[in-house]
Amino acid sequence: MPQLSPNFAAVLYTVSAVLFILALRGLSSPESSRRGNYLGMVGIAIAIVTTILVAGLGGQGLLLAGGGLAVGGIIGAFIAKKIPMTDMPQLVAAFHSLVGLAAVLVAVAAFFSPDSFGIMTADGIKPFSLLELALGAGIGAITFSGSVIAFAKLNGNMSGAPIMLPARHLINIALAVGIAVVIGMLMKSGGADPMLLWILLTLTFVMGSLLITPIGG
Repeated sequence: MPQLSPNFAAVLYTVSAVLFILALRGLSSPESSRRGNYLGMVGIAIAIVTTILVAGLGGQGLLLAGGGLAVGGIIGAFIAKKIPMTDMPQLVAAFHSLVGLAAVLVAVAAFFSPDSFGIMTADGIKPFSLLELALGAGIGAITFSGSVIAFAKLNGNMSGAPIMLPARHLINIALAVGIAVVIGMLMKSGGADPMLLWILLTLTFVMGSLLITPIGG
């Protein structure tokens, strides 16, 4: 399968991102929610096709990608039919958690298989690539854990009352400093120490939880 040029792929990804933004704007109002859904569907379709073309998938790879899309689409359609509108907030939180987890898994895959992502050099993983995957893993972990807490609060699995930890602001500052230090150490190591990645994920998972627990649900 022919591959897209990087410049054209960047244009398509930009179009997809704009459509996602317009979709979110449309979903903010019942009157425009249908249009927002359509824009989001077009945006994700462009992103998926672009990714397949950039990767040059064919044969087994294309079959696996199609199978994953089919399974996800069937599950999504089933959930959409079964979930009442009153449960939409927790459904959105649950879906957000999956987005965050996906980002974490992609970053972990890139870290342990750098050759497959074209980010390996003779001195180790490229520093900028390590920064990119560290930020992706960290933001994904915060999104995942925070969304899980939000789901539990909205769904009644835990108290919806704000949970205020003593010195929570100092704890969050300490976590932020720790995350920055670990990212710096990870970049300096060239990816030679996997333990740094697991420490980063632990800190960001904790931070995501602590950022949401003080919010009432």
